[in-house]
Amino acid sequence: MDAQSEKVLAQLIRNTRIASLGTLRDEAPQVSMVAFIHNQDFSAFYIFVSRLAQHTVDMQKDNRVSLMICETDDTRVDPQTLARVSIKGKAENIQPGEPGYSPLKQQYLARFPEAEQLFSLSDFSFWRITPRGGRYVAGFAKAFNITADALQKVSER
Repeated sequence: MDAQSEKVLAQLIRNTRIASLGTLRDEAPQVSMVAFIHNQDFSAFYIFVSRLAQHTVDMQKDNRVSLMICETDDTRVDPQTLARVSIKGKAENIQPGEPGYSPLKQQYLARFPEAEQLFSLSDFSFWRITPRGGRYVAGFAKAFNITADALQKVSER
């Protein structure tokens, strides 16, 4: 991957607040929208979701997930040229009181201050998504397979 494509990917991850979360429901793909935060080095992504949501039930049954982070539609003629990354990973639940929970909460609230009320609801919790690999499309004829190590390298851009 060239340096410019790496820079675009780093900006895409840092500047986008929502992602599509892919889970498995009844052995078929299911996609929903989630707000996310990430480690500085892109080694993990975090979502804060209700255990009542279908995608959370899905993750409890099968922790294989994917995140799709996409550039915002700017009404360009060819929307297929929008930058996007699909990250395959493993989801793990994080309970309040576990090491690292408080900094996650602070980071999440810094990005989503309106979510403060959700932390008073007992059905919400963090899920860590650890990347295993994926696919990055930087634009027309610029597609790359990515690894977890490649994501961490990109975070330095």
